Amino acid sequence: MATSNGRIVTGRGGDRRNNVRRVLTVALALNISMSLLKLTVGLVSGSLAVIADAMHSATDALSSLTGLITNNLSDPRPDRDHPYGHHKYEAIGALGIAGFILFTALEILLRSGERVLEGLPAIRVTGQELLLLLLVLGLNLLLAGYEHNEGRRLDSALLKADAQHAASDVWTTVVVLVGMAGALWLKVSWLDVALAIPMALLLIRVCWQVLRRTLPWLVDHIAIAPEAIHAEAMGVPGVINCHDIASRGVLGQQVFIDMHMVVEADDLATAHSITELVEERLDRSFGPVRCTIHLEPKDYVEEGITYTGTHG
Repeated sequence: MATSNGRIVTGRGGDRRNNVRRVLTVALALNISMSLLKLTVGLVSGSLAVIADAMHSATDALSSLTGLITNNLSDPRPDRDHPYGHHKYEAIGALGIAGFILFTALEILLRSGERVLEGLPAIRVTGQELLLLLLVLGLNLLLAGYEHNEGRRLDSALLKADAQHAASDVWTTVVVLVGMAGALWLKVSWLDVALAIPMALLLIRVCWQVLRRTLPWLVDHIAIAPEAIHAEAMGVPGVINCHDIASRGVLGQQVFIDMHMVVEADDLATAHSITELVEERLDRSFGPVRCTIHLEPKDYVEEGITYTGTHG
Protein backbone atom coordinates (compact mmCIF):
# COMPACT_ATOMS: atom_id res chain seq x y z
CA MET A 1 0.00 0.00 0.00
CA ALA A 2 1.28 3.46 -0.78
CA THR A 3 0.52 6.67 1.05
CA SER A 4 1.39 10.23 0.24
CA ASN A 5 0.91 13.49 2.09
CA GLY A 6 -1.02 14.73 -0.95
CA ARG A 7 0.01 18.35 -0.56
CA ILE A 8 0.86 20.60 -3.46
CA VAL A 9 4.21 22.14 -2.61
CA THR A 10 5.46 25.18 -4.46
CA GLY A 11 8.54 25.94 -2.38
CA ARG A 12 9.12 27.76 0.86
CA GLY A 13 8.34 31.07 -0.77
CA GLY A 14 5.39 29.83 -2.86
CA ASP A 15 5.37 30.31 -6.61
CA ARG A 16 8.58 32.27 -7.28
CA ARG A 17 7.99 32.76 -10.99
CA ASN A 18 6.72 36.35 -10.78
CA ASN A 19 9.83 37.43 -8.87
CA VAL A 20 12.12 35.52 -11.24
CA ARG A 21 10.31 37.06 -14.23
CA ARG A 22 10.84 40.56 -12.84
CA VAL A 23 14.61 40.00 -12.47
CA LEU A 24 14.93 38.51 -15.96
CA THR A 25 13.02 41.43 -17.50
CA VAL A 26 15.48 43.89 -15.95
CA ALA A 27 18.38 41.73 -17.16
CA LEU A 28 16.99 41.59 -20.70
CA ALA A 29 16.64 45.38 -20.92
CA LEU A 30 20.17 45.98 -19.60
CA ASN A 31 21.73 43.33 -21.84
CA ILE A 32 20.13 44.82 -24.96
CA SER A 33 21.40 48.28 -23.98
CA MET A 34 24.93 47.01 -23.35
CA SER A 35 24.96 45.09 -26.63
CA LEU A 36 24.07 48.23 -28.58
CA LEU A 37 26.70 50.31 -26.76
CA LYS A 38 29.45 47.76 -27.40
CA LEU A 39 28.45 47.31 -31.02
CA THR A 40 28.62 51.08 -31.53
CA VAL A 41 32.12 51.24 -30.02
CA GLY A 42 33.24 48.21 -32.04
CA LEU A 43 32.05 49.62 -35.36
CA VAL A 44 33.55 53.07 -34.70
CA SER A 45 36.94 51.73 -33.55
CA GLY A 46 37.14 48.74 -35.87
CA SER A 47 37.95 46.48 -32.92
CA LEU A 48 37.00 42.85 -33.52
CA ALA A 49 37.39 42.21 -29.79
CA VAL A 50 34.75 44.80 -28.96
CA ILE A 51 32.41 43.46 -31.64
CA ALA A 52 32.91 39.95 -30.22
CA ASP A 53 32.13 41.32 -26.76
CA ALA A 54 28.97 42.89 -28.17
CA MET A 55 28.01 39.45 -29.46
CA HIS A 56 28.65 38.12 -25.95
CA SER A 57 26.23 40.67 -24.53
CA ALA A 58 23.76 39.67 -27.24
CA THR A 59 23.96 36.08 -26.02
CA ASP A 60 23.32 37.46 -22.52
CA ALA A 61 20.14 39.07 -23.83
CA LEU A 62 19.19 35.85 -25.60
CA SER A 63 19.78 33.85 -22.42
CA SER A 64 17.59 36.26 -20.44
CA LEU A 65 14.87 35.92 -23.08
CA THR A 66 15.19 32.12 -22.92
CA GLY A 67 14.96 32.36 -19.15
CA LEU A 68 11.73 34.34 -19.39
CA ILE A 69 10.22 31.72 -21.71
CA THR A 70 11.24 28.74 -19.58
CA ASN A 71 10.22 30.53 -16.38
CA ASN A 72 6.68 30.85 -17.73
CA LEU A 73 6.66 27.12 -18.43
CA SER A 74 8.14 26.01 -15.09
CA ASP A 75 4.92 26.15 -13.05
CA PRO A 76 5.73 24.37 -9.77
CA ARG A 77 2.13 23.17 -9.35
CA PRO A 78 1.38 19.69 -10.69
CA ASP A 79 -1.39 19.14 -13.20
CA ARG A 80 -2.90 16.22 -15.07
CA ASP A 81 -0.19 16.13 -17.73
CA HIS A 82 2.69 16.95 -15.35
CA PRO A 83 1.85 15.28 -12.00
CA TYR A 84 5.35 16.01 -10.66
CA GLY A 85 5.25 19.71 -11.54
CA HIS A 86 7.15 21.62 -14.22
CA HIS A 87 10.40 22.44 -12.39
CA LYS A 88 12.66 20.83 -14.99
CA TYR A 89 11.78 23.45 -17.57
CA GLU A 90 13.94 25.75 -15.45
CA ALA A 91 16.82 23.26 -15.63
CA ILE A 92 16.44 23.12 -19.41
CA GLY A 93 16.71 26.92 -19.45
CA ALA A 94 19.91 26.73 -17.42
CA LEU A 95 21.32 24.24 -19.96
CA GLY A 96 20.47 26.68 -22.74
CA ILE A 97 22.42 29.40 -20.94
CA ALA A 98 25.39 27.02 -20.64
CA GLY A 99 25.21 26.58 -24.40
CA PHE A 100 25.30 30.35 -24.91
CA ILE A 101 28.37 30.60 -22.67
CA LEU A 102 30.16 27.91 -24.68
CA PHE A 103 29.23 29.66 -27.93
CA THR A 104 30.74 32.89 -26.59
CA ALA A 105 34.01 31.16 -25.67
CA LEU A 106 34.32 29.63 -29.13
CA GLU A 107 33.47 32.99 -30.72
CA ILE A 108 36.28 34.71 -28.80
CA LEU A 109 38.77 32.08 -29.98
CA LEU A 110 37.56 32.39 -33.58
CA ARG A 111 37.82 36.18 -33.56
CA SER A 112 41.32 35.99 -32.09
CA GLY A 113 42.42 33.63 -34.86
CA GLU A 114 41.00 35.96 -37.51
CA ARG A 115 42.95 38.91 -36.14
CA VAL A 116 46.19 36.91 -36.15
CA LEU A 117 45.62 35.86 -39.78
CA GLU A 118 44.94 39.48 -40.72
CA GLY A 119 48.31 40.52 -39.29
CA LEU A 120 46.96 42.18 -36.15
CA PRO A 121 45.64 45.34 -37.82
CA ALA A 122 45.65 48.52 -35.73
CA ILE A 123 42.37 49.65 -34.21
CA ARG A 124 41.09 53.22 -33.87
CA VAL A 125 40.58 54.03 -30.19
CA THR A 126 39.73 57.30 -28.43
CA GLY A 127 39.01 58.18 -24.83
CA GLN A 128 35.28 58.35 -25.58
CA GLU A 129 35.18 54.68 -26.55
CA LEU A 130 36.98 53.75 -23.35
CA LEU A 131 34.51 55.77 -21.27
CA LEU A 132 31.58 54.01 -22.94
CA LEU A 133 33.13 50.62 -22.18
CA LEU A 134 33.71 51.67 -18.55
CA LEU A 135 30.01 52.58 -18.34
CA VAL A 136 29.12 49.15 -19.75
CA LEU A 137 31.43 47.51 -17.24
CA GLY A 138 29.67 49.28 -14.37
CA LEU A 139 26.27 48.12 -15.66
CA ASN A 140 27.64 44.57 -15.98
CA LEU A 141 28.81 44.55 -12.38
CA LEU A 142 25.47 45.84 -11.11
CA LEU A 143 23.53 43.28 -13.16
CA ALA A 144 25.69 40.31 -12.13
CA GLY A 145 25.42 41.23 -8.45
CA TYR A 146 21.68 41.83 -8.70
CA GLU A 147 20.96 38.50 -10.40
CA HIS A 148 23.27 36.60 -8.05
CA ASN A 149 21.62 38.01 -4.93
CA GLU A 150 18.11 37.46 -6.28
CA GLY A 151 19.03 33.93 -7.40
CA ARG A 152 20.17 33.06 -3.88
CA ARG A 153 17.15 34.73 -2.28
CA LEU A 154 14.67 32.97 -4.56
CA ASP A 155 16.74 29.75 -4.79
CA SER A 156 16.42 29.87 -8.59
CA ALA A 157 18.80 27.73 -10.68
CA LEU A 158 17.82 29.82 -13.68
CA LEU A 159 18.84 33.14 -12.10
CA LYS A 160 22.05 31.67 -10.70
CA ALA A 161 23.04 30.42 -14.15
CA ASP A 162 22.16 33.76 -15.75
CA ALA A 163 24.17 35.56 -13.05
CA GLN A 164 27.20 33.44 -13.93
CA HIS A 165 26.74 34.39 -17.57
CA ALA A 166 26.55 38.08 -16.61
CA ALA A 167 29.70 37.68 -14.48
CA SER A 168 31.54 36.13 -17.43
CA ASP A 169 30.59 39.21 -19.46
CA VAL A 170 32.28 41.37 -16.81
CA TRP A 171 35.58 39.60 -17.39
CA THR A 172 35.39 39.74 -21.17
CA THR A 173 34.67 43.47 -20.96
CA VAL A 174 37.70 43.92 -18.70
CA VAL A 175 39.82 42.07 -21.28
CA VAL A 176 38.55 44.32 -24.05
CA LEU A 177 39.22 47.43 -21.96
CA VAL A 178 42.81 46.35 -21.28
CA GLY A 179 43.36 45.59 -24.95
CA MET A 180 41.93 48.92 -26.10
CA ALA A 181 43.88 50.85 -23.46
CA GLY A 182 47.04 49.16 -24.70
CA ALA A 183 46.17 50.10 -28.26
CA LEU A 184 45.49 53.73 -27.24
CA TRP A 185 48.47 54.43 -24.99
CA LEU A 186 51.04 51.71 -25.69
CA LYS A 187 50.24 51.17 -29.38
CA VAL A 188 50.13 47.39 -28.68
CA SER A 189 47.53 45.95 -31.05
CA TRP A 190 48.09 42.30 -30.08
CA LEU A 191 47.31 42.70 -26.37
CA ASP A 192 43.58 41.98 -26.65
CA VAL A 193 44.32 38.79 -28.63
CA ALA A 194 46.85 37.61 -26.04
CA LEU A 195 44.29 38.09 -23.27
CA ALA A 196 41.38 36.57 -25.21
CA ILE A 197 42.58 32.95 -25.03
CA PRO A 198 42.65 32.60 -21.20
CA MET A 199 39.32 34.43 -21.04
CA ALA A 200 37.81 31.90 -23.44
CA LEU A 201 39.09 29.10 -21.22
CA LEU A 202 37.49 30.82 -18.22
CA LEU A 203 34.15 30.90 -20.04
CA ILE A 204 34.42 27.19 -20.81
CA ARG A 205 35.00 26.58 -17.08
CA VAL A 206 31.87 28.61 -16.25
CA CYS A 207 29.93 26.51 -18.75
CA TRP A 208 31.09 23.33 -17.02
CA GLN A 209 30.04 24.68 -13.61
CA VAL A 210 26.51 25.33 -14.87
CA LEU A 211 26.34 21.85 -16.41
CA ARG A 212 27.66 20.19 -13.24
CA ARG A 213 24.94 21.85 -11.16
CA THR A 214 22.08 21.28 -13.60
CA LEU A 215 22.60 17.81 -15.13
CA PRO A 216 22.14 15.86 -11.84
CA TRP A 217 18.68 17.45 -11.55
CA LEU A 218 17.70 16.40 -15.07
CA VAL A 219 18.95 12.80 -14.73
CA ASP A 220 17.30 12.32 -11.30
CA HIS A 221 20.53 12.08 -9.35
CA ILE A 222 20.14 11.40 -5.62
CA ALA A 223 18.91 14.51 -3.76
CA ILE A 224 19.35 13.38 -0.13
CA ALA A 225 21.59 10.65 1.29
CA PRO A 226 19.38 7.63 2.10
CA GLU A 227 21.12 7.34 5.47
CA ALA A 228 19.83 10.80 6.41
CA ILE A 229 16.28 9.93 5.36
CA HIS A 230 16.53 6.61 7.24
CA ALA A 231 17.65 8.36 10.42
CA GLU A 232 14.72 10.79 10.31
CA ALA A 233 12.14 8.07 9.61
CA MET A 234 13.46 5.74 12.31
CA GLY A 235 13.15 8.60 14.79
CA VAL A 236 9.36 8.45 14.54
CA PRO A 237 7.70 6.21 17.18
CA GLY A 238 6.12 3.13 15.63
CA VAL A 239 8.55 2.75 12.72
CA ILE A 240 10.22 -0.67 12.81
CA ASN A 241 12.13 -0.60 9.54
CA CYS A 242 12.48 1.40 6.32
CA HIS A 243 14.37 0.36 3.21
CA ASP A 244 14.61 0.83 -0.57
CA ILE A 245 14.88 4.59 -0.04
CA ALA A 246 15.16 6.80 -3.12
CA SER A 247 15.10 10.56 -3.61
CA ARG A 248 15.34 13.01 -6.49
CA GLY A 249 14.87 16.72 -7.09
CA VAL A 250 16.59 19.78 -5.64
CA LEU A 251 17.03 20.13 -1.89
CA GLY A 252 15.31 23.29 -0.66
CA GLN A 253 13.22 23.60 -3.82
CA GLN A 254 11.34 20.33 -4.40
CA VAL A 255 12.35 16.79 -3.41
CA PHE A 256 10.50 13.54 -4.10
CA ILE A 257 11.10 10.64 -1.70
CA ASP A 258 10.04 7.00 -2.06
CA MET A 259 10.57 4.35 0.59
CA HIS A 260 9.31 1.01 1.84
CA MET A 261 8.36 0.96 5.53
CA VAL A 262 7.36 -1.52 8.22
CA VAL A 263 5.41 -0.07 11.16
CA GLU A 264 4.17 -1.29 14.54
CA ALA A 265 0.46 -1.27 13.81
CA ASP A 266 -2.34 -3.81 13.46
CA ASP A 267 -4.90 -1.58 11.76
CA LEU A 268 -4.85 0.73 8.75
CA ALA A 269 -5.73 3.89 10.65
CA THR A 270 -2.76 3.55 13.04
CA ALA A 271 -0.38 2.71 10.19
CA HIS A 272 -1.58 5.75 8.25
CA SER A 273 -1.06 8.01 11.28
CA ILE A 274 2.55 6.81 11.61
CA THR A 275 3.29 7.45 7.94
CA GLU A 276 1.86 10.96 8.23
CA LEU A 277 4.22 11.66 11.13
CA VAL A 278 7.13 10.44 9.01
CA GLU A 279 6.08 12.65 6.11
CA GLU A 280 5.78 15.71 8.37
CA ARG A 281 9.20 15.06 9.88
CA LEU A 282 10.84 14.66 6.47
CA ASP A 283 9.18 17.85 5.25
CA ARG A 284 10.49 19.78 8.26
CA SER A 285 14.02 18.45 7.73
CA PHE A 286 14.32 18.50 3.95
CA GLY A 287 11.23 20.37 2.73
CA PRO A 288 9.49 20.99 0.57
CA VAL A 289 9.02 17.23 0.12
CA ARG A 290 6.51 15.00 -1.63
CA CYS A 291 6.84 11.59 0.00
CA THR A 292 5.43 8.23 -1.07
CA ILE A 293 5.61 5.43 1.51
CA HIS A 294 4.92 1.78 0.69
CA LEU A 295 3.73 -0.08 3.81
CA GLU A 296 4.80 -3.72 4.09
CA PRO A 297 4.20 -6.66 6.48
CA LYS A 298 6.54 -7.13 9.44
CA ASP A 299 8.33 -10.08 7.84
CA TYR A 300 9.49 -7.79 5.01
CA VAL A 301 12.16 -6.16 7.20
CA GLU A 302 15.44 -5.60 5.33
CA GLU A 303 18.88 -4.55 6.51
CA GLY A 304 19.74 -2.55 3.38
CA ILE A 305 18.23 0.91 3.29
CA THR A 306 18.79 1.86 -0.35
CA TYR A 307 18.89 0.45 -3.85
CA THR A 308 22.11 -1.34 -4.73
CA GLY A 309 21.52 -1.70 -8.47
CA THR A 310 21.50 -4.82 -10.60
CA HIS A 311 24.38 -7.03 -11.57
CA GLY A 312 24.51 -8.84 -14.89
